[in-house]
Amino acid sequence: MEKRNVQVALIQMSCSPNPEENMDKVEREIRVAAEHGAQIVCLQELFRSLYFCDVEDYDNFALAESIPGPSTNRFSELAKELGVVIIASLFEKRTAGIYHNTTAVLDADGSYLGKYRKMHIPDDPGYFEKFYFTPGDLGYKVFETKFAKVGVLICWDQWYPEAARLTAMKGAELLVYPTAIGWHQDQDDQTNEEQLNAWQTIQKSHSVANGIPVISVNRTGNEGEMKFWGNSFVTNSFGYVTYQAPSSEEVTKVLEINLNESDEKRTHWPFFRDRRIDSYAPITKRFLDDDESN
Repeated sequence: MEKRNVQVALIQMSCSPNPEENMDKVEREIRVAAEHGAQIVCLQELFRSLYFCDVEDYDNFALAESIPGPSTNRFSELAKELGVVIIASLFEKRTAGIYHNTTAVLDADGSYLGKYRKMHIPDDPGYFEKFYFTPGDLGYKVFETKFAKVGVLICWDQWYPEAARLTAMKGAELLVYPTAIGWHQDQDDQTNEEQLNAWQTIQKSHSVANGIPVISVNRTGNEGEMKFWGNSFVTNSFGYVTYQAPSSEEVTKVLEINLNESDEKRTHWPFFRDRRIDSYAPITKRFLDDDESN
């Protein structure tokens, strides 16, 4: 089998209230990643601004933009110049009154390959995303880039095995999760540890169940009452964490991923072969009451 390795970069950073400042910062880090051999560069969720969903404020809709639009145009030029794939999480204005949490993918020749709109939208204290975002309507997406077939999901999507499975079934060779998750600054240490462990465990399980590497890119820094916990990480195709970033530091990290491992893992652990697809129809129901359980 032909050896297929890909150099993947993750950029974990803190953000300021100034979108242009954040764009300039992330461009500098993309250039650093490219200098260190990156072929695919993965950015964190909504990196152009502070995480504005901690409040319900109509003024924040002004942060949104069209996709394709100004940011994708800028990244297209940068991707072409550096010969890298860029996976960029943006706040999309689709039309008046309809907004999405969206990730755009730019190929290494600068071409715009398309976008994925976040499917699962949370609504929790400090995460009022339902105020801003319409749920995605493009389905689960895989983008055939120059270097690999990349599946993109976004933050709250990472808690749902169905999303990872369907994206893997569409041929993804990597799963990328742009993320913005953290702790309330008054939360106790044990709760913090439990939440961080659950966050990593669920994503590692997607890697194991689907025989596919996972790249999870979180933001870091203090914003309002939230401390974003960083800890961006990469797994191989069996859930082994090959890299984990620190909690409170900004990091640009390039790692080599062996794409051939998925074939090996799926051969020796044939979860796809043994799926009982004839038994899964009830998964489309919201909940199984007693009279529906047979």
